[in-house]
Parts: sequence; C-alpha cells; structure tokens
Amino acid sequence: MLERLNKVNDVKVYSVFSPDFKAFGRVLSGYDFSDLVTYTEENTEIPESGNIYVPSVEKMENYPIYETVKNTVFGESPIQIGYCNGRNTTYNGFEYHKSPEINVAVTDFMLVLGASYEIENNTYKTEQAKVFFVPKGTAVEMYGTTLHLSPCRVCDSGFKDVVILPKGTNTPLENKIITDEESKLLLQKNKWVIAHPEREPLIKQGAVAGLIGENKELKY
Repeated sequence: MLERLNKVNDVKVYSVFSPDFKAFGRVLSGYDFSDLVTYTEENTEIPESGNIYVPSVEKMENYPIYETVKNTVFGESPIQIGYCNGRNTTYNGFEYHKSPEINVAVTDFMLVLGASYEIENNTYKTEQAKVFFVPKGTAVEMYGTTLHLSPCRVCDSGFKDVVILPKGTNTPLENKIITDEESKLLLQKNKWVIAHPEREPLIKQGAVAGLIGENKELKY
C-alpha cells in the first residue's frame, strides 16, 4: 500500500513507523483497542460524501480501555472517545489541541501533519506538511504541537477512525475572547483551526483562512 501511494502522489508518503513520525507523535503499543475497533466497524457508517465526526459515544466510553487510556496517556484527566468516518482526500486545513490526541485506524488511512510552532502570523504553508500512512489496527498518539485534521482515505469506500481526546474537546465555545493572534484561531473548545480559503465549511464556521498553497488532493 505504501509503495502504491508513493507512486500515485507527487508528495512523499511516510509510514508512521518511520523515524519521521517521531516529531509528530508515537505509535502506541501495549493497549488493547479491539473493543473500540469492533464497535466502530459494526455500529458506525461512512457517509456518502464528506465526513462525520462524533466526539463522544457513551458505549465506547464504557469499555475498560477508557480507564486505561485516561490514567496513562492523559494522566488521569477525563477523556472522550468518539469516531470520525468519511471520504476526505484533500488537506482542507489544520487543527491542533493543547493536549494529546489518539487515533485508532479502524481502516487504512493517511494523516497530513505539521507543527503548530511553524504557524506565522496565523498562516501556514501546505508545503511544510508531511503525509503519513496509518495501517489498519494501528493506534497513534499525536502530540499537542501537531497540526492535523481529518484522515484521508486510501480506497473508494472511505475511512473509519476512533478518536480519543480530553473531555469537551471539539464542542462549542462558551465564550470567544480575542486577546492575541492565536486566540483568533480558537474555533471550539481545545481546538485551534487554520483553514484553506477554498474550504468553505470551515470558513463559514469562523475559521481563519490562513493555509497558503494548493489544497492538495491525495490520490490512492
């Protein structure tokens, strides 16, 4: 799969098992995410177009892995477990959280990643990002400095992804306060976003249109 992705794309696609991923996160081992994977496989759908994101699913949060991840990766802070399914193929923009995020690949997919400290004057160049292939069954922790957004599919049917974050992340803000340049990027709780000007859904939500360059489409 990785070889094929590199043949059909004009940007290099790395493996999350390569040293290049170490700047953005780590592959998790020693955790059993099988209950979450099975739930997502059996109880969630991939939309006909676009993506669907559900931040918190009670059933998923009742599995034993909830307490394990909460007490280790998140240092006993409350978390939420949900999913993101879809058919995305383009960069569209980037978000970051001031916390870890865990993604569990229920299907193969690609992640487009960057570094939040490379944002300058609320702009970021698409050419600075790197693309990583995440094989089915792999769990990755992305650091709080890692820019990311929706996964990108590697087959016609789309992707499924379990998403674990601090409780309340990606839910509506109660108070939007502008104090500096970064505060303009805060779009939802614990969610700072920079959008490509072509990505109208994000712009309409209030995201800053600061992603510079081609809104690249990844092929498969």
